[in-house]
Amino acid sequence: MVSSSSFLLKFYGSQNRQIIHMKHSIRLLTLLLAVIPFISCSSSDNDGGTVNETNITCSLDHIAASAYQKTYNIDVTCSRGDWTAYASSDWMTVSVSGSNSKTGTVGVTISDNTTSDSRTGEIIVKSGTTRYTIPVTQTAPLKASANSLELMSKGESKNVVITGNSNWTVSSSESWLTATKGSNGELIITAVANQNLLSRTAKVVVNEGDGTGSLTINVSQESTSDDNVTVPAGYNLVWHDEFTDGTTLNNDWTHEAQPSGWVNNELQNYVNSNSVTNLSDGKLNITCYKGSDGKIYSGRVYAKVNTGWKYGYFEARIKLPKGKGTWPAFWMMPVNNNFSTNPWPGCGEIDIMEEVGVDANSVSSTIHCTKYNNSNTSIEHATKFIDTAESEYHVYGCEWTADFIRFMVDGVQILKYNNEGTKEAWPFNTAFYPILNFAWGGAWGGYKGVDETALPTTMKVDYMRVFQK
Repeated sequence: MVSSSSFLLKFYGSQNRQIIHMKHSIRLLTLLLAVIPFISCSSSDNDGGTVNETNITCSLDHIAASAYQKTYNIDVTCSRGDWTAYASSDWMTVSVSGSNSKTGTVGVTISDNTTSDSRTGEIIVKSGTTRYTIPVTQTAPLKASANSLELMSKGESKNVVITGNSNWTVSSSESWLTATKGSNGELIITAVANQNLLSRTAKVVVNEGDGTGSLTINVSQESTSDDNVTVPAGYNLVWHDEFTDGTTLNNDWTHEAQPSGWVNNELQNYVNSNSVTNLSDGKLNITCYKGSDGKIYSGRVYAKVNTGWKYGYFEARIKLPKGKGTWPAFWMMPVNNNFSTNPWPGCGEIDIMEEVGVDANSVSSTIHCTKYNNSNTSIEHATKFIDTAESEYHVYGCEWTADFIRFMVDGVQILKYNNEGTKEAWPFNTAFYPILNFAWGGAWGGYKGVDETALPTTMKVDYMRVFQK
């Protein structure tokens, strides 16, 4: 008879052996499961080869960007034919083309660097677990240690430190100011002495080497003569001639050449000659004289005849000539007017100052147009007596706006002509050019005859200036 203890030993011994066999079976099964994936991965592609590792190549391996927005195109080749791309920073945007094929393009737009420093980022091209990283560096924006400079009238040089991209070029807007890049990368700005009547300004432009961005430095240079000019309120001096350079008028002026009787039955012959127009002692001298041939010669000159100015304040300081028969004038006519299609007086005429010698020291200002032409009404004509007009200099001025034209003598208004809103009364909506001339005799200058014993006699002009808003 088997004891209970012996029975239990046999029972549990048998169970243990089953458990051991079961453990061996589990181990074998685990081993087989681990081997199966390797058997699967070694299966052949359609061409009988093994699956290759994904390869990505890009046409750029680095982007060195300036501080200003620019787009870069990257050609991508991916062996897998399934890829994408993205940027690591929000100051870069990416567009992808051809991501479902083995070749494509990534467009990378890098925005303006609005920070004060350079910055870095990455463009990542990804396929599965394979990544191709393209580093991006962007320079800091161009900065100058000074955005404006004030230079002395005698001329001087100043240095400006430029930070950001060291690859920059520089240019100056004016010939009197030079701007160069120094050997240490500094900007050198040099002005010559200012001999002009007023202070002057220029711009120095610093450009990124690739032309993507720039900065501007405003430069002003004082003048020792600034106090000699009275600038009308709200205006700026845009052109002037002080008649201090050389002995002849510069290229801003055009000389008229016409025989006697050309206009108004005037007796003079207009010529381009130093004998009638010349500079001396800081004055323009327009002389009327009788030649050895018995003819009368004088001068008529135009300032900026091809461009003129539309609206502004125009003035000249003049000492008038003496003599019965003299007819000096400071006046304006329209630029490039076709008199066959737009005849006088419909084209308009602005007479700032006229005097006839027989009425010595009596100066007048007049408007000519279709509606008002030699009617001598107070609307379009005014006269002022100046007892020293022929012995001293006086300033004759005209302020011309879209609404009115007013005339001044020594800053005092003598006539204001208002825009009535019709072409017949207001043809003054185009550019006009100033005129200085000295006529002899004619319809008005000789209305009481002439006295040749007064010849030679000279109209002297100290300056002419044009101001605009």
